[in-house]
Amino acid sequence: MKLGISSYCLLPALNAGEMNVLELPKWVKEHGGEHLELVPYGFTLVDQPELADELRECAKQEGIELSNYSMPANFVQDSEELFVAEVERLKQHVELLDRMNIRHMRHDVTAFTIPKEKTTLTYFLDSLPQIIEGSRQIADYAAQFGITTTIENHGFSVQLSDRVQRVLFEVDRPNFKTTLDIGNFLCVDEDPMVGVMNNLPYASLIHVKDFYIRPFDEDPGEGKWFRTTHGNYLRGSIFGHGEVDTRRIFKYIKNSGYDGKLTLEFEGMEECREATRISLNNVRRLWEES
Repeated sequence: MKLGISSYCLLPALNAGEMNVLELPKWVKEHGGEHLELVPYGFTLVDQPELADELRECAKQEGIELSNYSMPANFVQDSEELFVAEVERLKQHVELLDRMNIRHMRHDVTAFTIPKEKTTLTYFLDSLPQIIEGSRQIADYAAQFGITTTIENHGFSVQLSDRVQRVLFEVDRPNFKTTLDIGNFLCVDEDPMVGVMNNLPYASLIHVKDFYIRPFDEDPGEGKWFRTTHGNYLRGSIFGHGEVDTRRIFKYIKNSGYDGKLTLEFEGMEECREATRISLNNVRRLWEES
């Protein structure tokens, strides 16, 4: 197992100007991580090739692998012209990955922020042709660079494990896998243990995160809470402090023989650097104990 973090963990510090993207590889190394996932929030690279080159060299100098690149995307467009434009936009990011020697990519397939009516099975099935075609085109384009592309259980329309599998089976490309997030199933009220059991065989990367959970009829009040598709309340937590059954999930993943990368995502209210440090230590400890 190789443990690393997503740059999203440190987004508040990046947005506040307290860190810059070139400091991330050193921070990961100092805190015992082995790899870094890039999420282009708080910085951009596709339009700054010099910065991309500098970050690649910083990571190389620190011995930190740039393990994944996660980006928003939406293939469900109102016209063929908009669909083509979105595919071409993603191809530019694929080329960026090749430039940076990153061989794994996660892209969304629908908009992340959507109204409740777009979380339904009907909307998903109606959108499936565009989702499949867009994902195929990006997978095929990335294949020439030796890049694996992935769909994550992320974005309320395609977050249930069976919907992720439907996309995987329909796209049917050897370099199209899933980035498996152990916590995100909760956003659509699926038991994380069930979601992990269903989709682990198709995973090329695992995101680890934790949540506090409150039922739909028990408003927790102020804080960074958000609602699931059925109105339950979630708030990101330090890994190991929340209510996701992390120990059981880790034991299942480990017993499956998975020995790839684990990528921490912290998105809670605590100060991000301290919370990410504690979370990393907890991931490492709980994995060793499982």
